[in-house]
Amino acid sequence: MPKVKVPRKSTTVDMTAMTDVAFLLLTFFMLATKFKPDEPVIVDTPSSISEIKLPESNVILITIDKNDRVFFGVDGQPTRETVLRSMAEKYKVSFTEKQIKEFSLMSTFGVPIAQLPQLLDMKAEERLKVTQSGIPCDSLNNELSDWIWQTRLANNVVRIAVKGDRETNYPVVKKVIATLQERKVNRFNFITSMERPE
Repeated sequence: MPKVKVPRKSTTVDMTAMTDVAFLLLTFFMLATKFKPDEPVIVDTPSSISEIKLPESNVILITIDKNDRVFFGVDGQPTRETVLRSMAEKYKVSFTEKQIKEFSLMSTFGVPIAQLPQLLDMKAEERLKVTQSGIPCDSLNNELSDWIWQTRLANNVVRIAVKGDRETNYPVVKKVIATLQERKVNRFNFITSMERPE
């Protein structure tokens, strides 16, 4: 009896669908990625073993650098615009619509409100080169307290995080904590880097 010939099948696989999916994923990740905004100072945070993560949004970030300067930042363009308008009204400082729009795009700043219009008139690249003096938070002039209060009025679900340099002097951190407690904020996070296992 003769052998039955089995028809041979092609071994090629159509990769068109796989290529389409790969490019769609690549495009999605490129468009959905949020880049880390430029910060006016670099802070070397102390290490800890805590693994509590901060939320992705609705965060007030108070940064203290090693030169004891205090910087303030908050998420959300609408929140920033509302807060700036409230602060401008309180401190009698006028801002143009262009300056308000520019402020809504900034992540962090560290100047007294009277100097803020000049900072906002600069280009983004120039702003990074300027040494910002820090937001006043002493007992006579505590603008930081007002920034915190106006932000909480604009967005009542914000969480507060303090990011301090490991070389920051303790009295400055104590002033910031006292400011938070004056505004009835007794729950906040310290940002640290993970301790490396030995």
